[in-house]
Amino acid sequence: MDAKSETKTATLTVGNKNYDLPILSGTVGPDVIDIGKLYGQSGMFTYDPGFTSTASCQSKITYIDGDAGILEYRGYPIEQIAEHGDFLETCYLLLYGELPTAAQKKDFDYRVTHHTMVHEQMARFFQGFRRDAHPMAIMVAAVGALAAFYHDSTDINDPQQRMIASMRMIAKIPTLAAMAYKYTVGQPFVYPKNSL
Repeated sequence: MDAKSETKTATLTVGNKNYDLPILSGTVGPDVIDIGKLYGQSGMFTYDPGFTSTASCQSKITYIDGDAGILEYRGYPIEQIAEHGDFLETCYLLLYGELPTAAQKKDFDYRVTHHTMVHEQMARFFQGFRRDAHPMAIMVAAVGALAAFYHDSTDINDPQQRMIASMRMIAKIPTLAAMAYKYTVGQPFVYPKNSL
């Protein structure tokens, strides 16, 4: 039998009833028992306080093993990315699944840095917040407001619109973070500089 077509299962016995549950294997890490249909078959949920034995989703981007101190993006240890990469290189890795070549990095950096400006009305949006509000709370609201200003790319089912929205987010988040900080300390906003 071909190893790829072999299906592994686990059997959960409750009273005199058995439930066959598929076992899934990830690229790294331990196998998992897929309990997605357990409630529908048995009427029971699982109980795992703190998600200490539960994988909450499938990810082709991130691998985390907190007990072992492992955090990887697309197979690269976070320490390596932090020490040898930069913000935009990391964004490229997350979006495209691999590190960019020098030419790809130059093109990506150009595309992002020329979209860092936000709509001028965003400045007035900030005035609705108290000056002592936490900058992260302000930023979360400002990011949500981007959809009102750039509503031409909100169809999550369209890959092109998702990419446009992703590029806008990457470009505009640093600007919004700076604006949120400047607002809470009572300083004027500074427009982004594409040369930086």
